[in-house]
Amino acid sequence: MAMAGSLCYAGPLPIKTSSKQPTVRSPGAGPCAARNLQLPSLKFAARPSSSTVVAAAASTVGAETQSGAATPAKVLPFRVGHGFDLHRLEPGYPLIIGGINIPHDRGCEAHSDGDVLLHCVVDAILGALGLPDIGQIFPDTDPKWKGAASCVFVEEAVRLMHEAGYELGNLDATLILQRPKLSPHKETMRANLCKLLGADPSVVNLKAKTHEKVDSLGENRSIAAHTVVLLFRK
Repeated sequence: MAMAGSLCYAGPLPIKTSSKQPTVRSPGAGPCAARNLQLPSLKFAARPSSSTVVAAAASTVGAETQSGAATPAKVLPFRVGHGFDLHRLEPGYPLIIGGINIPHDRGCEAHSDGDVLLHCVVDAILGALGLPDIGQIFPDTDPKWKGAASCVFVEEAVRLMHEAGYELGNLDATLILQRPKLSPHKETMRANLCKLLGADPSVVNLKAKTHEKVDSLGENRSIAAHTVVLLFRK
């Protein structure tokens, strides 16, 4: 797919839905158990590069151009995106991070499974592509996303990335929470994230920090995550 200038999102959300029923998962039936829901399908519209506009204007006034030479579209060799997410921790909810159910007396209150890591990974990829954020593509006002496993959102972000002609260069994520300690679970979470992204473990990094008992994060009332991704042109 030829890309010019930058990527833009065309049309209202969702643009269309596929006639094929994709796999949507529910955490209540195990990791990524099947549900019959339709995912929104997004399209890209290439914006003309400035050089293309100049060339067109020159042609209009009769300026000479090289014989048979076409002005190539400007293609970005890489794109950088940042994602952030935060959820309240409340009793009675499962704590799911990176697609892994972590034993804890509190979990994320959310419309979907509240996976703060996967949510910010999705936003980082969408941001790098210049697309709307996860809340616009999968709104919490839509009942079909109620309790949906966040791996579905990651799979859609990866599909959009490949459709745009990009691959994951590397990803760096930081989880911020006071409790529980994530050291025993980090490698399992990272392995699952690599699987969802189709990425080699060497390009996916995961860190966990406390908030030194400061504000809602440090008081075990919330959990947050930051993610930075580098995408490169195929």
